[in-house]
Amino acid sequence: MKRSAKMLIRVIALALIAVMLLGTAAVFAADNVKYTSAPQIYQLVRDGYNGGTKGPISIVKGTFKSGWTSRSVYLVTLSGTEIVLNQSTEVLTDLFSGFDLNNAYYSNVVNIITQNIPKNANLIIAGHSLGGMVAQQVAANSTIKSRYNILNTVTFGSPLLSAGTREGTVKRLGDVSDVVPILSVHTVFNTIWALGGLNREDGGYYLRPITAHNESYGRSDVWGKYDVVGTKNGGATLTLDLSTRVFYQSPIIDW
Repeated sequence: MKRSAKMLIRVIALALIAVMLLGTAAVFAADNVKYTSAPQIYQLVRDGYNGGTKGPISIVKGTFKSGWTSRSVYLVTLSGTEIVLNQSTEVLTDLFSGFDLNNAYYSNVVNIITQNIPKNANLIIAGHSLGGMVAQQVAANSTIKSRYNILNTVTFGSPLLSAGTREGTVKRLGDVSDVVPILSVHTVFNTIWALGGLNREDGGYYLRPITAHNESYGRSDVWGKYDVVGTKNGGATLTLDLSTRVFYQSPIIDW
């Protein structure tokens, strides 16, 4: 009887250990989420619209797979125009960025990347509206290009910026009813590139440009054929460890 009791205790102990290990694995798995389409990345970008409570910039670590190639990457997401006290996502920043000029948002993103991402890391940058403009400026920044390997930049509802100087592959997505993707100085001086390089889909937002600008890119029925880096019918995926995601403020004036 004693021997049977000891055996039972051992079995129960092993079962408890197995449950604990499986529970840990389940938590780990829950933090790692696989993304397969552009609308899913857009939803991550939209998390930056939080009234300034967390900030418009986020960095998360993950794994990027394209074809047979798999690489560790950092995804940098940048939300767009939002009127928040001392946050550099205001209309003046839109103006500066639209003319491809230096601005506080752009400078903050460069500083945050260099201070928080290891040198020589692979980067993917995604942004909406103003965030997409800044994303292109960052992809053309000499410091970022010398320190990191910029794989891809994907923008949602953003005009062409920094034409000819950006590193990596850039994909711009724009609903046919969204007028923002043509509102930059490059539309005048690089018209063919600005318009020809824009991936267009029709979300049915006739005469509702603002709604198209904010809602279209999260719809899988409109943009679901575009992969995580904005390639139509592409198969690239991102598996992100959401436990590593950190948000950052972007002040106009850093007190």
